[in-house]
Amino acid sequence: MAVAAAIAVSVPGVSNAAVYSNGTNTTTFDVTLKIIANCVISALPLDFGQTQGVLATAVNVNTTLNVTCTNTTLYNVGLNAGTGAGSVGTTRYLSGTGGNTATVQFNLFQAAGATVWGNTQGTDTHGGTGNGTAQPITVYGNVPPQSTPMPDTYKSTITATVYF
Repeated sequence: MAVAAAIAVSVPGVSNAAVYSNGTNTTTFDVTLKIIANCVISALPLDFGQTQGVLATAVNVNTTLNVTCTNTTLYNVGLNAGTGAGSVGTTRYLSGTGGNTATVQFNLFQAAGATVWGNTQGTDTHGGTGNGTAQPITVYGNVPPQSTPMPDTYKSTITATVYF
């Protein structure tokens, strides 16, 4: 029996606390957690697809940004001009590859055909309030009718920024 008691004492997780009856005394301690405002953003690609022939009619597509901010955190989402040659502000271009210097003009909107999306807070950014979960935000893309450049894959990389 003494061997069984010795084994029970040495087994982790098995309590061997004594019972006392001389009185009690208590104290308290605080448990805290400070949550600071924070946001993260992610994006899916915007692909205008492939077009046959000339850009005689508009090409309209959309994609989604996901913004996750702490509950009640106010935020703005801005989109820069992108990496296409000649892009500045809300004037955006897709650039050809290799030695092709041609460009294709395109637009990014906050609502289909409405407010052009830029990167100036309070002017052309998209505002919201965080709720602690991912909030999907639609980006509407448009390639307007224009002179058609040579066949190629045209590209720009947009940086989406969440300000909070």
